[in-house]
Amino acid sequence: MAMLSRTAASLYWLGRYVERADFLARLVEATVRLDALSSRPAGDAAWASALAVSYTEESFAATGQEVGQAEVARFLTYDRSHGGSILWCLDAARNNAKAVRTALTRDAWTAINRAWIVFNGPIGEDADTLGLVEAIKAEARGFEGAVQRMMKNEATWFIQLGAAIERADNTARLIDVKYHLLLPEGERVGGAIDRDQWTTILQTVSAVTAYRWLYSEGLRPSSVIELLLCRGEVPRSLAACVDETVEMLNLLGKRTGFQGEADRMARARLARMQKTRAHEVIVSGLHEYLTAFIRENAMLDAAIARQFRFI
Repeated sequence: MAMLSRTAASLYWLGRYVERADFLARLVEATVRLDALSSRPAGDAAWASALAVSYTEESFAATGQEVGQAEVARFLTYDRSHGGSILWCLDAARNNAKAVRTALTRDAWTAINRAWIVFNGPIGEDADTLGLVEAIKAEARGFEGAVQRMMKNEATWFIQLGAAIERADNTARLIDVKYHLLLPEGERVGGAIDRDQWTTILQTVSAVTAYRWLYSEGLRPSSVIELLLCRGEVPRSLAACVDETVEMLNLLGKRTGFQGEADRMARARLARMQKTRAHEVIVSGLHEYLTAFIRENAMLDAAIARQFRFI
């Protein structure tokens, strides 16, 4: 059982780290584009928000560098000294993949290994950030597609469970930081800068087209919040992540016989999410809602580790 537990943990964290690397790549890409549309200090504020979203503010401050595109982009991509960089996540993903190599298909392993090679090749000061993050996004999509084509068993489900937990955390932090930190003081809600920032959020979670399909009234912050909280049609919405978590736990429980605290927590969260209305959340306090969601997601992560006896 100890070996099975280690394997399950490696698969789960493989899913989390690939998802995190992909999210960081999208975050860096979107912030580069937002910076290009902004004047200072709005551009620097966008990079400060990227640090906040990735929980790396303190680590970056310890470097003594000024907040700017070159410094933060490099910190979030190449810096191995902290767990909030793409390179660190790819190292961790590859190490976990190596530990469960026999559970992965050739395509799944190749996508991870290729992404790792991209970052561990010759990297110069003039590296093309957008080209680099696009390459990582492509390999992450390749890995996700390979997982979808794998045999439907515990290996696939643990990877997808880890990805769903990670995706939920990323989306919640992204919305929270945007709502409270990104808008420069003195800028009105609905102004040009505000619109650019909300568009950037949609780009980060690949939901620009989905928004246009579902909302005909143009870009409205309340509609973006509803999309990313409650619309299960959007894979990176909180609703979709919550639903997928329950689905994966159900499949794993039936196959392994391990059911308990994590299942109860996930089902209770799904029941609450199905009753959630975005306008009520905004009125009662979006920050408080998202903070509670992030805390509960971390508790669910810990419950999953206990339930499946991760080591």
